[in-house]
Amino acid sequence: MTRTRVRRRRLTLTISVALVAAAWAGPAVRALGSPEHPTPIARSSYVVREGDTLWTIAHRLAPGADPRPIVDSLATANGLDAGLIVPGQTLLVPLT
Repeated sequence: MTRTRVRRRRLTLTISVALVAAAWAGPAVRALGSPEHPTPIARSSYVVREGDTLWTIAHRLAPGADPRPIVDSLATANGLDAGLIVPGQTLLVPLT
């Protein structure tokens, strides 16, 4: 065998190994990477006072804004059924 032929075989082998590694790296990076839809993290909490409702809490959190989406996100983030809250309860305020 000549040196040129050995060099070509080594080059072919190196390129083949690089292609196989690249084919495996793509799915591995996607599997280990961040999720496509990250879970919102609460930025703060709110302690329910006497007489509070989700509606009044939404008004306090975003005065002048439509409270309906805030009420919905508060209920969903805290697993509230029918908006039942009690004084002293801590509610997570989700990112909006």
